[in-house]
Amino acid sequence: MAFESKIKTIEWHGEVSRMIDQTILPKEFKLVDVKTTDEMYSAIKNMIVRGAPAIGIAGAHGVSLAAIELSKQISDKKKFLEALREKADYLKSSRPTAVNLYWAVEKQMKLAGSIKGTISEIVSALKENGVKLENEDIEINKKMGDYGAEAVPKGAAILTHCNAGALATVGYGTALGVIRSAYAKDSTIKVFADETRPRQQGARLTTWELAQDGIPVTLITDGMCSYFMSKGMINMVVTGADRIAANGDTANKIGTYTVAIAAKYHNIPFYIAAPLSTIDISIKSGSEIPIEERNHEEVTHINGDWICSKDVNIINPSFDVTPNELITGIITEKGILRPDYTKSIKKAFNI
Repeated sequence: MAFESKIKTIEWHGEVSRMIDQTILPKEFKLVDVKTTDEMYSAIKNMIVRGAPAIGIAGAHGVSLAAIELSKQISDKKKFLEALREKADYLKSSRPTAVNLYWAVEKQMKLAGSIKGTISEIVSALKENGVKLENEDIEINKKMGDYGAEAVPKGAAILTHCNAGALATVGYGTALGVIRSAYAKDSTIKVFADETRPRQQGARLTTWELAQDGIPVTLITDGMCSYFMSKGMINMVVTGADRIAANGDTANKIGTYTVAIAAKYHNIPFYIAAPLSTIDISIKSGSEIPIEERNHEEVTHINGDWICSKDVNIINPSFDVTPNELITGIITEKGILRPDYTKSIKKAFNI
């Protein structure tokens, strides 16, 4: 049974990609129309759209926008496809960690290269496929939600880190999709959300979208999870992922590794919820996952104000990697994968 979320994060609208501007939530709800490849690069880079699955759809839309632009400039099909490849590679460079971006862009490029018809027919096919990927994302998330809900104990208090909800996808969520599906069956479910420094996606986004859907949520700071675990107030952890290696090592928002260690110490199940498109079977372990280093002002400033000495050194990795031995299960659209992840991931991909 799927909980119907009210949120649609990104969708193709005519000749533009329409998305929620997540940089200004929860103060303001605003839809923006992204009309060009450069605008899409900026929207992804600056986190107007964020969350691995949503970034993937943004990448797919970006290829469609690039095709529309190039179709007005180039009449030779071979030159058109060469220019489209350059635009696609440009889009992929906007965020290096989330593998869904690469996955969706390459799906579009494979489609473009397979069409025997005209440039106009390529453009139409790319737009149609972008919408198809949108719809598939929601259905995949609902499947994950229902599989994950089976692992949620009655009346459980679930901790989640960052935002892996409707706002991180097209409209249902990965980790929050599990919570939505569990809540649909058991309204006594409780949610704890870490604030998730430095960009406060948990505080700004997770609490906002759960409140929109009427699901009770308690906000805690990042340093509080062990306290509540030690008090028996958290029964389960579910987070999303930006890239999962072939052995199950998982990159997610910085601080996830810390939560996983605390959960292991307190014998609390720790689950990852992510579609198969987030699993990168080309890399053997988490040590091969590129970690994005973001702007230092994310750490030194809050709401535009300095919070530290201006002479301090800053390091701002956006993600960390949780080793597979700390992960109880990986919730996918094909069910919950269990250790040994090297074997269960291969089985999920039929290899």
